This record gives sequence, C-alpha cells and structure tokens, in this order.
Amino acid sequence: MSLYESWKTDAYEPASEAEYEAFWKEYLPKEQKIYEYLLDNKDEVVSGTVKDLSEKFELDMVTFVGFMDGINTSLTNQYEVEELKEDTVITLELDMEKLYFNMLEAKADWLYNLPQWESILSEEKIAEITKEYKKSKTIVKDDKVGRNDPCICGSGKKYKKCCALKEQ
Repeated sequence: MSLYESWKTDAYEPASEAEYEAFWKEYLPKEQKIYEYLLDNKDEVVSGTVKDLSEKFELDMVTFVGFMDGINTSLTNQYEVEELKEDTVITLELDMEKLYFNMLEAKADWLYNLPQWESILSEEKIAEITKEYKKSKTIVKDDKVGRNDPCICGSGKKYKKCCALKEQ
C-alpha cells in the first residue's frame, strides 16, 4: 500500500466515528504547527525527501503525505501525491495568495486567522482574496423567460401565447 493510500485509510476510513474524531483532533494541531513554521520562515526554501521532511516536522511519513495532499494545490510546483515515496525529493515553495484562498475554501479558520499572515499579506490583499473567495461561491442563475415577456423565438407574441404552449 502506498503512503497516500495509507493516509486515505487512516484519515477517511476509520473503524468508528470516535476513531475519526480522535484522528483529526491529533492531526490538526500538527498541521497548524507546520503552517506556523512555513509562514514564520516564508523566505526559507524548505526542501528534502519525504522522509527528511516528515522527521523535520515530527510526523510519520504517512501523515506527512497527508499534509502534502492538503498543501499541494498551494505549491508553485505540484506533486503527484499518490506517487510520493520516502525518497521523493520535494520543495515546499508556496504561492501565499493561493494558500490563503485555499484555507478560506477549506473553512480552516484556525489557519487563515494565524497572526503570521499579518507580515505576509496586507489587510487590503486579505480583503481582496476573501472577496474573490466569496464571489467564487456565489451562484448566479440564468435569466428565465417570464410568461409575459416577448417570446424568445422572435415571433413578437408573448411567451405564454407562443413557445410556452408548444412546450406543454
């Protein structure tokens, strides 16, 4: 079984609801600690093998691959997470704006409210990204032809007297 498959089993297929909650209760603080490090050291190029980085962040390799699954779309160079092995060399080069957006999308308020963001993104930039996120979630319905509107076929008749009758 690959590291990624093991992660999926551990994270999403526990034997009980209690195990599921216990897993995430243990994982999320570890994840937060890594993000705090990455944000505090935003100019550092964090690179190494999966094994080395899992040791650096005090995680087992399966859990680190799970972290990679979550952060992958925020990296400037994404990885095939399913193919990560202990000797795969990775670089955690982040697109900070994309990372903030993805944290909003994940509803990870414990991450997008970290104080480290204040030294990375301006208040205006945070507001702009938040507005962009909210806009991406807005559903816009197409205009619907009303019964008394001119018919869309161009006949000049009201829709209810023309094509609406044909649809029935």
